[in-house]
Amino acid sequence: MPGERIERIYLDHAATTPLRPEVVEAMRPFAQEVFGNPSSLHARGREARRRVDEARDRIAAILRCRPGEIYFTSGGSESDTWALMGSVVAARERGDPRRRIMVSAVEHRAVLDTAEALARSGVNVDYLPVDRFGRIAVDEVVERVERQKDTLLVAVMYANNEVGTIQPVRELGARLRELGVLFFVDAVQAPGYLPLDLQELPCDLLALSAHKFNGPKGAGLLYVRRGVEIAPLVHGGAQERGRRGGTENVAGVVGMAVALELAEGERPAEAKRVAALRDRLFALIRKALPDTRCHGHPAERLPNNLNLSWPGVASDTLLLALDLAGVEASSGAACSAGALTESHVLTAMGVREAEAGGPLRLSLGRGNTEAEIDEAARRIVAAVEAVRERRQSAGGAGEPDGRR
Repeated sequence: MPGERIERIYLDHAATTPLRPEVVEAMRPFAQEVFGNPSSLHARGREARRRVDEARDRIAAILRCRPGEIYFTSGGSESDTWALMGSVVAARERGDPRRRIMVSAVEHRAVLDTAEALARSGVNVDYLPVDRFGRIAVDEVVERVERQKDTLLVAVMYANNEVGTIQPVRELGARLRELGVLFFVDAVQAPGYLPLDLQELPCDLLALSAHKFNGPKGAGLLYVRRGVEIAPLVHGGAQERGRRGGTENVAGVVGMAVALELAEGERPAEAKRVAALRDRLFALIRKALPDTRCHGHPAERLPNNLNLSWPGVASDTLLLALDLAGVEASSGAACSAGALTESHVLTAMGVREAEAGGPLRLSLGRGNTEAEIDEAARRIVAAVEAVRERRQSAGGAGEPDGRR
């Protein structure tokens, strides 16, 4: 409404999103009435099992895959870890001599840290470089795979969680399939903004996390293409057809199915709406601050992502000023918050934060309005100017980006 006071503005949807009312309503029965264990044989257990199976069917229909190719997990990090470790262990168990995996240098820390753990166990790990926009070159990846005959798996995320750059996963997946190399796609940031049709996306493994698309935290999935062998990561039960032990999060998977249906159904219109808001936000900020730098691909990027920086402006100082001003944003991945190190994504892109300034990630979502965007731009500009004024008053002492 015109003149309505806006208190706090949430621009951190890449970190997590609020539950939609429809999701809350779908999950409500599982708080009390439908509390059975899906592995139990009695009536309450069978009802819980029916709901889990129904959710699996609904998700498979959206992704255009077989229900038996969907495995429920606790979220994106577990799915990422399982995809890599499970593939390597399965290869060892079947006597496959291949001991090399390739991961892009801008993957989520869940992928990179898992790759590092595998390297300590004797697996060869190659880190695929990206250009200044954060994109891999398909021909270069394929050439490297052809040269390294012991390559088992390649991991390249669909869209980057920090700078929003979209990778050429369809083209790369098709090429890798011809070479008989497994292809894993972390698609956690994609739902609601990018197509998720597994008939069109030639990957062998794919990860999603419900809380990134207005679903519940603690619920995710790993798609495992039929015929792909993957060893369990979580042992202790026969759940998920013997591949993932532990009682299923019934409420979580039901909520995830509803959230994914809503996100996919609204995707064309919502992606366009959010992209327009993002462009408006960037234009307003850059008009007031001409030295604003935007990181990531100018066109092949998520509709809701802006990653900005200003010379001499530290991320931590700016985020504190914005929080006090009522704007909730981040400097990058939420899992790395508090770690005063340069973004591995920007480093891989050749961006030196000491020169460019610390990054500010603004990620929009379905709840944001034009009025919020206009007010957010005003507050962000004021915060950047205030941080610069304080730094100048202090004589410019300290590191330009506030990091050590």
